[in-house]
Amino acid sequence: MTTHKTDVPVGGPADGTPPAATRARRRLPDPRERPELLLVPGVFVAVILFWEYAIRPMGVDEYVLPKPSQIADALWRQLTDDLFWGHVQVTVQEALLGFVFGVGAALVLGTAISQVRLVERTLMPYIVAFQTVPKVALAPLFVVWFGFGMTSKVVMAAVISFFPMLVNVIEGLRSADADRVQMLTAFRASRWQVFRMVQFPTALPFIFAGLDIGIVFAILGAVVGEFIGAKEGLGYLLLQTNYNFDIAGMFAVLLVLSALGLLAHFVIRSIQKRVAFWAQQNTVVAS
Repeated sequence: MTTHKTDVPVGGPADGTPPAATRARRRLPDPRERPELLLVPGVFVAVILFWEYAIRPMGVDEYVLPKPSQIADALWRQLTDDLFWGHVQVTVQEALLGFVFGVGAALVLGTAISQVRLVERTLMPYIVAFQTVPKVALAPLFVVWFGFGMTSKVVMAAVISFFPMLVNVIEGLRSADADRVQMLTAFRASRWQVFRMVQFPTALPFIFAGLDIGIVFAILGAVVGEFIGAKEGLGYLLLQTNYNFDIAGMFAVLLVLSALGLLAHFVIRSIQKRVAFWAQQNTVVAS
């Protein structure tokens, strides 16, 4: 008589627990291991409740610091207004165009500086000197040169996002492992092969760190340009709400700008996880 033995996987029907339920239970984060999952929303709720119910009895007027409920009402009015979305579209377009131009110039120039010693010695003094100039102070000059249209805001966004990207590109390309570079050179690899196989992959975490900072700075540059002179955009809308003493409306616009920055940050991070998935988070070189 032959006896057939059937192996039953752990967590299967033999112990009464479906495998899918076991996998789902394993995927649930444990608050004891990650207390921030409770602390982050808890702090947010505590601040909102204190702001809503305790600020006014302390003698703070509404036109100085409106309640969160008033800010939410102002935000809802703006989100249901087609003109508001027109302002959002203008600012996003200015920031993206400036980001593309600034990042593109930083990639080209940073690569040239890191690869050619003569280029570094020639251009770095000018770059350092220009970097010391407060970028926000250039906004009125850009308005004079390029007018009140979109061009001046794009240039402002490009200039502000350029320097963090440039520094990260240079540092990233120079951080390549010297032993690997020497090994490829010993095998008669060309400079392009060394760049493609060692230097560029090593620099990718730095490049994405620069992209992460640069996209936020590009939004800042577009808004600053709109402060100086514009007829549309979220910066222009902030000035209008300020002139009208609509402080709740100002907070609502600031919330939208914050949401745009967070969205851009998560987009860059998601791309990094797919492109540079092997790399750990490197030190960010800011400017």
